[in-house]
Amino acid sequence: MPQRQQRAPIGVLMIHGFTATPESFAVLEKPLQSLGVPIRMPLLAGHGTPSPEALIGVTFHEWMADAAKAFQQLSMEAEKIVIIGHSMGALISLQLAEKYPSTVDSLVLAAPALKLFSLLAPGRLMHFSAPFLARIIKKWDIKPVFAGPDYVRCAGQYAWAPTDAILSLFELIVRTSSILDRVRVPVLILHNRNETTVLPESADHLYRHIGSASDHKKIVWLEHSEHQIFCDCEREKAATAVLDFVADRLGVQ
Repeated sequence: MPQRQQRAPIGVLMIHGFTATPESFAVLEKPLQSLGVPIRMPLLAGHGTPSPEALIGVTFHEWMADAAKAFQQLSMEAEKIVIIGHSMGALISLQLAEKYPSTVDSLVLAAPALKLFSLLAPGRLMHFSAPFLARIIKKWDIKPVFAGPDYVRCAGQYAWAPTDAILSLFELIVRTSSILDRVRVPVLILHNRNETTVLPESADHLYRHIGSASDHKKIVWLEHSEHQIFCDCEREKAATAVLDFVADRLGVQ
């Protein structure tokens, strides 16, 4: 009988944000590999193509399915999984942690997209009008913004998105907000104090409402970056915080 392959103690799943690609985690990939952990970086449905039109008709259910598939594959190689999620990817990470509490070791949630700057987003003044506007406006410009010239361009990121995909993201925000107290794993939250995509209060809200024990949750604030934490001018600081966290979960001194 063939012996079952021994699994690593920890694996790392990285989930990119809305309109982005796994390349947004480039600053983390090689350092994580140097720790000897197996890694998965799924490309979510509708992303990474020449045109944002690939997102038309795509919903958060498909993004969740892609992430869950990668999670299950990684669980064949690792006993426990650290999930790193950026923006929308942070919401999906929370969903996976709630669904698979015995396998998720911990979370790294970067710029968690629970509370957006857009007045049309859930919890904002004009959210009630979003479905009506979607009947008229079929796409929205969402060009990536960086804090300064010292950044690494995130390959494959879209400059606009179909409105129906944005509405599905809004639904994911609402659903994820309702499960925060059921997520109880250790968590590291990274956020930018002055970014213009996700409100800084999103990190504070997550910290207060997630079910993790008080000594198992932490916020690291960046002072100068925009939304793309791992591509912008403080990417090395963000990467160091993440790598230290993963190394600690591994028990590496």
